[in-house]
Amino acid sequence: MTHDLVIRGGTVVDGTGSEPKTADVAIDGDTVVVVGEVELSGAKEIDATGKLVTPGFVDIHTHLDAQLGWDPLGSSSCWHGVTSVVLGNCGVTFAPVKSGDQDFLAEMMESVEDIPAQSILEGLPWNWNTYGEYLDVLETFPKGVNVGGMVGHCAVRVAAMGDRSLDAEPATAEDIQLMVSMVEEAMEAGALGFSTSRTHLHKVPDGRHVPGTHAEPDELLALAEPLKKHGGVFEAAARLAGRAESDGDLDPVQEEIAMYGEISRRSNCPVTFGLTQVDLVPDLHTRVLSHVEEENENGAVLRPQTTSRQIGILFGFSGRTPFDGAEGWKELRDLSLEEKVARFTDPSSREKLLESAEQYFQYLPLDWTNFFPLPDSPVRHDLGPDESLGAIAEQRGVSVAEAFVDIALEMDGHRIFTLPFLNQNMDEAVGMIQRPYVVMGLADAGAHARQIMDASQPTFFLTHWVRERGMFTIEEAIRRLTSDTADLFGIKNRGRLIPGSKADVNVIDFDRLALHYPEMTHDFPGGAGRWTQRADGYDTTIVNGQVYMESGQHSGALAGEMLRNN
Repeated sequence: MTHDLVIRGGTVVDGTGSEPKTADVAIDGDTVVVVGEVELSGAKEIDATGKLVTPGFVDIHTHLDAQLGWDPLGSSSCWHGVTSVVLGNCGVTFAPVKSGDQDFLAEMMESVEDIPAQSILEGLPWNWNTYGEYLDVLETFPKGVNVGGMVGHCAVRVAAMGDRSLDAEPATAEDIQLMVSMVEEAMEAGALGFSTSRTHLHKVPDGRHVPGTHAEPDELLALAEPLKKHGGVFEAAARLAGRAESDGDLDPVQEEIAMYGEISRRSNCPVTFGLTQVDLVPDLHTRVLSHVEEENENGAVLRPQTTSRQIGILFGFSGRTPFDGAEGWKELRDLSLEEKVARFTDPSSREKLLESAEQYFQYLPLDWTNFFPLPDSPVRHDLGPDESLGAIAEQRGVSVAEAFVDIALEMDGHRIFTLPFLNQNMDEAVGMIQRPYVVMGLADAGAHARQIMDASQPTFFLTHWVRERGMFTIEEAIRRLTSDTADLFGIKNRGRLIPGSKADVNVIDFDRLALHYPEMTHDFPGGAGRWTQRADGYDTTIVNGQVYMESGQHSGALAGEMLRNN
């Protein structure tokens, strides 16, 4: 008699927050059966001596909604120990949908999350109308990771109200009743919750705010009501104004958080929303956290989520550059990287392109002291003022444009730059994560495909904040990446490495854990590009008892399951 799989002699960090222990792990089928001393042999055995053995990571904030239609691996998440992902964040989903509205939903996703609409339309079958039918279709997709989703307010509003969904006028009682019925159907079908967008940053292609942005509190409270019956989470892209201006007694930030508190108490559900530090409004995140604590003391369950590092836009010859609008640079966008490098190494074309960039420079409202070449070996994000492009240009006695070109030519043209715009102060960011009610999120896998690459968040968190800075114990760090996120979304039997749990497991060489340099990959339908990022140190990732990834390579197994709230 044997077990299907035995992991021998690793340091088990079980996701509960308990101290690590040396133990074996036995798996039969898709279930962990023993954590301790395993006497029986395994049909397959993994020697984990000197390695960490952890639950698979649970990423609660992704936008892989479309990508999973053509990428069953769910990359880049698959290279960073992630075994379960949540779709449907920020209110932007592909169901429910009426016939004829598919183009609108795809174009809205492109406008909000920079996922090409054409890729979305080509890569998905669009053979559903209700959210339940959408989940059933997702179930048929080959999946390397486990997948759950929230039903999005934007799609619900469009399906119920048509073009009126974009107006600032309140929804009628009849509109709300129809929307509630759609959310009820979604929750009965297994949605993990409901999401909405209230930020003025999210717009449809014609410049109007996405449906639901202007929804009144009574609409949101009504749409949260099905969560009381079925369980689930309420997620929001919050409207967190930077200024303390209001017509009422409370400032806008406090009003927003007070509304979430009321939703949580009345619907008996947790509410989560993105929160980052912003240099432009340096006290905003602390004000938000103070109001969150007040609401939680009054019976709410508010769980702001943030990421462990800066969120920054990536630039470089392999992607976009700050000078793409300049004369001569526009023509470069359709060239290969090798052709671009040739243009900038040829003296005559280089001179013309630099002259054009320097003329265009005056129209760029960028702070070049906050614009950094991204280091390699190792990849770092703790960058100081002396490492900025502005500082380097001054040190070299050249223009910013010339310094950009010269640095971009490094690594055969693969050198890239980052412009941090959220969590610029990473010490403040990690200070948020240290608060017990703040949850790890905002990795945004699949989103902003040509702009950012944050799906590597787990690896950065473990290497920078745990191994190098010692800000978290390994047991607390793993808990934050596993059971804490799984529990918030009601994901059962995941996030803990204990007997009876689903066998989602990582075997990690912690000392070797390291980020690769981001790369531009053109593998979306139609050839559209996106940033990807791999990592070293994840020796084995197991999903539902099957080895999924080995040393960064897909094993061929696609054992991912749907995660339903029932």
